[in-house]
Amino acid sequence: MKPSLSWDAQVDLLVERGLVIGDRDACAAFLAAHNYYRFSGYMRYFQKAPHRGDNSFEPGVSFDDIRAIYDADEALRSVLSHRLGRAEVLLRTHTAYVIANDHGPCGRYLEEDFFTDATNSDPTVESCLKDIERSRERHILRYTSAGGGTSDFTSLPVWSAVEAFSFGTLSKCIERGGQGSVAEAVANSLGVAKAGFPYRVRALVYLRNRCAHHSRLWNHSVIDAGPTPNNVRSKAKRKAGQFEPRSVLDVIASLDDILVRGRAAEPLLPELLQQHDVKSAFWKGLGHPVNPRDRET
Repeated sequence: MKPSLSWDAQVDLLVERGLVIGDRDACAAFLAAHNYYRFSGYMRYFQKAPHRGDNSFEPGVSFDDIRAIYDADEALRSVLSHRLGRAEVLLRTHTAYVIANDHGPCGRYLEEDFFTDATNSDPTVESCLKDIERSRERHILRYTSAGGGTSDFTSLPVWSAVEAFSFGTLSKCIERGGQGSVAEAVANSLGVAKAGFPYRVRALVYLRNRCAHHSRLWNHSVIDAGPTPNNVRSKAKRKAGQFEPRSVLDVIASLDDILVRGRAAEPLLPELLQQHDVKSAFWKGLGHPVNPRDRET
């Protein structure tokens, strides 16, 4: 078992491993506020071979170098969270709109056979009902039973219900609703490509969850990566340089396309390009995520 170390002892350990630290007090204060373990996710990219037990730092690497990337990543999560929030509201709006117009505003969207569920997944309607029942909003509570009996949501309009859905539940409704027709209709309503659209939404949910949990975006390969349309990807690469299909930059390019076509917000990528050099270590980590052990080879 590794021993628990004081903040100052943590600084001593970093110095022992070769990290250049100009202000010990500032470093200790940072570790006390941000957690050594969280910061180690960034430090590993500057250590020789942490996966093999060699935690010594490459010559000349300073605490300030690594913190600059950490701070840039934190700032990205903040601005990205705002844009993802805009996308979530946009998708709620268009999902409710197409369901109400194509399938009726009440009842049908809460029937089990409205969704095409995978055999190994929980029924989507259960996720919808759990989110609705969990809500404490007045526009939802009016449909619940005050006496503890069974609540009746058959007359709850979909435009009210979607406000109670989590982003994950909303994504399921888009992907599985109306035997697949909801995804196509929402894409048409937004004016974006229909092919792979529900998986692009799933990628936004994945990225939003990482931002919400303050997880590292730099050098992170997106697990739930959606198929960003080739024309969207090519346009983004002309501005931002090359990036990998599972990179955070690829999801941002997809997000910008949805936001701009839905007239919900200005694109994020040009804003980021004003703040970062495309040749910087931070930008490379966003566009070409690698595992620390891959850096050796």
